Amino acid sequence: MTYAVLPHTRAPVRVWTDPHTIEPQAARQLRNIGTLPWVQGVAVMPDVHFGKGATVGSVIAMRQAVSPAAVGVDIGCGMSAVRTSLTAADLPDDLAGLRRAIEDAIPVGFAQRDKAVNPRRVRGLEQAGWDAFWQRFTGLHEGVTRLERRAMNQMGTLGGGNHFIEVCLEQGGVDAGRVWLMLHSGSRNIGKELAERHMAVARRLPHNAALPDRDLAVFLAGTAEMDAYRRDLWWAQEYARRNRAVMLALLCTVVRDRFPQVRYDEPISCHHNYVAEETYDGVEVLVTRKGAIRAGAGELGIIPGSMGTGSYIVRGRGNESAYCSASHGAGRRMSRGQAKRSFTTDDLAAQTTGVECRKDAGVVDEIPGAYKDINAVMAQQTDLVEVVAHLKQVVCVKG
Repeated sequence: MTYAVLPHTRAPVRVWTDPHTIEPQAARQLRNIGTLPWVQGVAVMPDVHFGKGATVGSVIAMRQAVSPAAVGVDIGCGMSAVRTSLTAADLPDDLAGLRRAIEDAIPVGFAQRDKAVNPRRVRGLEQAGWDAFWQRFTGLHEGVTRLERRAMNQMGTLGGGNHFIEVCLEQGGVDAGRVWLMLHSGSRNIGKELAERHMAVARRLPHNAALPDRDLAVFLAGTAEMDAYRRDLWWAQEYARRNRAVMLALLCTVVRDRFPQVRYDEPISCHHNYVAEETYDGVEVLVTRKGAIRAGAGELGIIPGSMGTGSYIVRGRGNESAYCSASHGAGRRMSRGQAKRSFTTDDLAAQTTGVECRKDAGVVDEIPGAYKDINAVMAQQTDLVEVVAHLKQVVCVKG
């Protein structure tokens, strides 16, 4: 589709969905963002919905400034996936044992490890840079230094909410039935702790006093506050990337233990809550993607649906009108509270038929019916990405 433009904003706010379908709260957030003096432009993805501080599904290009709320509290949250040599015919009819093996290998929900994972003991894991990475912890915001042991013990753990681990089957094409492994997670509690501290600092800065929404407070280039935030931001983004790498390596080990003949392709990984330094029309900007992936020309990305509807592996088209971005998923169409009031465990079981997963009250808020139609979302961004593979989960692990 071609994008629409929200009216009455200083900077262009381009929208890859019908503007009239955007919930009023989210539309108000987007207009507020478009009025900020540092904003070069905004691209709004088809999975857009209201978010704390800044809109989920928003890509914001700023000159010499960055808003920590436009990144979100789960800094570096994103996706990883790898295609295997297995096919559906290799999998047993009963997948409950595979699901239990995954849950035994990777702590989920609020669980953490009894002791930190040793990267040298994880088969297939990148070995470089671990010592230097952890040594940088002492330079982070002083309010989190007491959390080092917790951060170490949460490395290689999933978390809860919309985070998941899946075994998927490729749909259609010459590789129909090929098994993929996929996971979605972020920087765990340490990213949240860092984000909330910096958001509080930004709200108190004098240049943010007159903003239409103090949650959109920014740090300015050349200030100590900006330097401190970027230091912690880069570290948290690396934490999230390494966290997914550990889990993917452990997941591959679980599958290898059950299917010794398995081989793996090169993994795909992408953040969808993060900051990047990029240049458009000769202007250097800081691009925040909150609920959006980078979709540069030829770049591979992952766009998941909900726990019963499948996901897409995509290749970016490099559309600069969208700051080379695409959606990060289907996007919620109702809040978690509304989902719990609207659906039952029977509804959950019906909507996840054929998927080995939790079907209890603890995950009703993640029911497919609480999300937008992933196929409709994909249809709205054909100028942003092309589909490489359509996947459907057969195992889904939730926290």
